[in-house]
Amino acid sequence: MRTTPRCEACKQKRLDVITSKRHDGRMKASHKRATVYFDASLHRALRVKAAVTERSLSEIVNAAVKQSMAEDAEDLAAFRDRANEPNLAFDVVLKDLRQRGKL
Repeated sequence: MRTTPRCEACKQKRLDVITSKRHDGRMKASHKRATVYFDASLHRALRVKAAVTERSLSEIVNAAVKQSMAEDAEDLAAFRDRANEPNLAFDVVLKDLRQRGKL
């Protein structure tokens, strides 16, 4: 049973969303299959985005995961770069902020 679209963008343009694409056995050997469970509202948003951008859910999720991992790599590099900096105790920082009238 089809329900009516809830978002304004969906009301303006009817989108037929295919929830999955079947592959015919020619999937690249470098691709691995996994099952991921999304919140229902997030899954719906991903399906709409996939339809609007003409990309698959896998392409969207892969791009998001790659971006997240790239950000993690940047964070780890920053930690390594700052490894030799002196550590400050939290209570010392709070005391300093209070003395300077910042808290």
